[in-house]
Amino acid sequence: MTVLRPVILCGGSGTRLWPLSRSKYPKQFMDLGGHTLFGDTLDRAMQLPGSSAPLVVCNEEHRFYAAIDLQSRKIQGEVLLEPEGRNTAPAIAMAALAAVENGEDPLLLVLPSDHALSPQQAFADAVEQGCACAAAGDIVTFGITPSRPETGFGYILQGEPRQGTGGYAVTRFVEKPDAAHAEAMLAAGGCFWNSGMFLFRASVYLEELKQHAPAIFAACCEAWACRKADMDFVRPGKEAFLSCPSDSIDYAVMERTSRVAVVPLPAEWSDLGSWEAFYEAAEHDAHGNVCIGDTLVESTEDCYLHGTHRLVAALGVSNLVIVETPDSVLVANRSSVQQVKALVEDLRSRGRTEAELHPLVYRPWGSYEQLALGNRFQVKRLIVNSGAELSLQMHYHRAEHWVVVEGTAEVTVNGHTALHTENESVYIPLGAEHRLKNPGIVPLVVIEIQSGSYLGEDDIVRFDDKYGRNG
Repeated sequence: MTVLRPVILCGGSGTRLWPLSRSKYPKQFMDLGGHTLFGDTLDRAMQLPGSSAPLVVCNEEHRFYAAIDLQSRKIQGEVLLEPEGRNTAPAIAMAALAAVENGEDPLLLVLPSDHALSPQQAFADAVEQGCACAAAGDIVTFGITPSRPETGFGYILQGEPRQGTGGYAVTRFVEKPDAAHAEAMLAAGGCFWNSGMFLFRASVYLEELKQHAPAIFAACCEAWACRKADMDFVRPGKEAFLSCPSDSIDYAVMERTSRVAVVPLPAEWSDLGSWEAFYEAAEHDAHGNVCIGDTLVESTEDCYLHGTHRLVAALGVSNLVIVETPDSVLVANRSSVQQVKALVEDLRSRGRTEAELHPLVYRPWGSYEQLALGNRFQVKRLIVNSGAELSLQMHYHRAEHWVVVEGTAEVTVNGHTALHTENESVYIPLGAEHRLKNPGIVPLVVIEIQSGSYLGEDDIVRFDDKYGRNG
């Protein structure tokens, strides 16, 4: 059986999906009601015959989100960390270099982590056909059978059949067209939406990258040679990787190589790049509404409502997107959702934390969620996993109270260690060295009340950390 190694690309910030998606909590990891797009992509890939341990390429800031989804599925994947994004061509090069490290040369199935696709069988059938093409030396791209003249996607124009493989040559790639051009292509036939999914042998991609984008190839080889292991992660050499030109696989390889082939994929597919895309992909009620979470609608039609922490009610409105999170609410006309990115840039220019940070933040020891924030105080809920511990640390500008809600806490303050159980509390004075650990087998839940002149996450001085974090 052919060894198939999935490569999951987790770059991108998904700013058009604010406020649910933030730059430090991007759309592929956001909670969509008990599942994530990244987790869905993992499941889709691992159900394929012959799939082996996936290679995940993600931003350093998002590594714990990826690790949690992998661990929850008991998948032993390899996570490669980009110090900064350099687009898809370098990201895939790092995965290909990892794949051939031990003298192996598997077929790599490259998948964006933030797409929706069904049914699974149509995907599996297309991948099987793509494997035959890739085994023959082709670089395969998957073309989605278009259902409408969409102006938000790129297109692939189909050429002659590739002899003996089941794929087709590519006449050319077309950037996002205007409406008239899109309608003309659909009328002429033989065109596909460009899915951004690829399949090829690792060595073939590296050969083509070296030929058509030698600067990217050289920088990635140097970065891989300087890599370092960090817990369950692999960090390519930072200086070499940052010197790499930023380019997509489409421009660096696909539009230049003579080895490209397209395999049709007749499936329901969306890149979920906006709230309008989420509206189109979801199930609608009798009035055309999509309602997620605790919602109530009266005399409302063609709206997308998404509540996460409280009731969202809509009365007498139409064609709106309403998305609620603990710290923000978005209300927009469905025709304006592509402009959400500009709104986020405005927030960022004002120094508003809502542009970057989500109230729920994952850490290697568990997670914390901001519950309240006011003048000189902040309240958080900490969840510490069994056997996990925070770093030994201190703060210059804040004191803390810890109240144990569930589980048992092992607390160290200025060298003194004691156990605390439910309904007990501990005071951490400003400047005290302290650590919180969960010695039990159930998650530890703690309410943390911070008070002081500055409450930022950068007011942490770490003296010891089992997860290798510095500073």
